[in-house]
Amino acid sequence: MAELYPEIEPYLRGLLDVGDDNHIYWEACGNPDGKPALMVHGGPGSGCAPAFRRFFDPMAYRIVLFDQRSCGRSTPHASDPTTDLASNNTASLVADMERLRRHLGIERWLVVGGSWGSTLSLAYAEEFPDRVSEMILFGVTTGRHSELDWAFRGGASLFFPAQWARLASYAGRDDVVGAVADLLGDPDEKVRREAAREWCLWESATLAWPPAHELAPRFEDPDYALAFARIVTRFVRHKLWLEDEVLLRNADALAGIPGVLICGRLDLQAPIASAWDLSRAWPRAELVIVDDAGHGTGGGIGEEIVRAADRFAAG
Repeated sequence: MAELYPEIEPYLRGLLDVGDDNHIYWEACGNPDGKPALMVHGGPGSGCAPAFRRFFDPMAYRIVLFDQRSCGRSTPHASDPTTDLASNNTASLVADMERLRRHLGIERWLVVGGSWGSTLSLAYAEEFPDRVSEMILFGVTTGRHSELDWAFRGGASLFFPAQWARLASYAGRDDVVGAVADLLGDPDEKVRREAAREWCLWESATLAWPPAHELAPRFEDPDYALAFARIVTRFVRHKLWLEDEVLLRNADALAGIPGVLICGRLDLQAPIASAWDLSRAWPRAELVIVDDAGHGTGGGIGEEIVRAADRFAAG
């Protein structure tokens, strides 16, 4: 099995003004003259992680990572209750990706996205297919409303009944997402922090099997957790600003783009049926199922991303 590449540091980084008083953090690693590749993180609101650099051969790739609006090192940050998220939506993030491509003088790039990042990558590729050379998607989601209902409106309670009952009880009304989103905007900092913790406990529980009973390490930073929870509940509340199934309906725009879809058979946040349906609508996409893996990049998912990226570099 392919191994992840050694840790590397960026050779260039910056903040790009994308309008609406937002500046997104970006960095470039690897070979400045290599094949361009863009890493699109999940969440929404997770931010890019240094480990993502290790999916790409640094001799072959010009690796670009960025933090989406209001998270990671982008400014203003969603952990600040005064940060207005009105312009943080799917269309704006797609436009930011294209603005970043132009800023870096890149003609076409390999686009790699995981979880929410796979949905955002699909939205970008369908709008700008001539700018995408290949795609690698993992923990695949397609923006369908049924996927949101599964992950955030009780569908996954079939596997996590106690964890969902806790979040629903805390929310105190049937619209759990809306209730938590409102609490995340409460004037009282203690209320906001508690709401973020409860939301992130649910996120942590559903990442792998058996379910975790504590916060995932990344959520132990209260500012990270608050920004993440504010952004993701906003996107879910607005159904990602996507018509139901629109990315599957428009998948013919991907006809000229080779792709690899990598899924864990035990992924309970993004069940493999979504990747299966996407592979049927996008014949040039190869479906790779990793039997022992869940959501994220563990359990062999990361190694399959490396394998796919190596293949596209060679091609």
